[in-house]
Amino acid sequence: MKRIAFLTIVLALVMTGLAARPAQALDGGSVTLDQVRDATDAYHQVSVAQAAGYNLVPGLDYCFDNPGVGGMGYHYINVALLDNIIDPLKPEAMVYAPRLNGTLALGAVEYIVPAAAWDAEHSQPPTLFGQVFGLEEALGVYELHAWIWKHNPSGMFFEWNPKVSCH
Repeated sequence: MKRIAFLTIVLALVMTGLAARPAQALDGGSVTLDQVRDATDAYHQVSVAQAAGYNLVPGLDYCFDNPGVGGMGYHYINVALLDNIIDPLKPEAMVYAPRLNGTLALGAVEYIVPAAAWDAEHSQPPTLFGQVFGLEEALGVYELHAWIWKHNPSGMFFEWNPKVSCH
């Protein structure tokens, strides 16, 4: 239920306003997950991510989890990046997993694309790193998680990570 609330807020904001597998970048070159790690390395510190425009969406300052499947953590979103452009080096969200001591650890990046804007220009869902974005049909967004900073036994691109707990 919290996941739906999160994506509803993301959709509202949109309307208002692996490692070796390459992805097509905006300039036509290829980008690897190692390059995404390099581009997001500074965001291990939440304060640095916030200075770059990544923030908690008001009312969604909680940890996302799915009991029995795994967790995601806290989503810090750069609302200025919510459009139909996929830049592998500028993910729309940084996903932080809580540590036992209460601090946050960067675990994943998330790419979010409004479906209507994408579908108006493309006949297929977006892809990145050989992965097809998942469609949250009720909310009208495509999304893709990449667990580049925390191992996900369910898979690098699976949205829920059993090694993440909100409790």
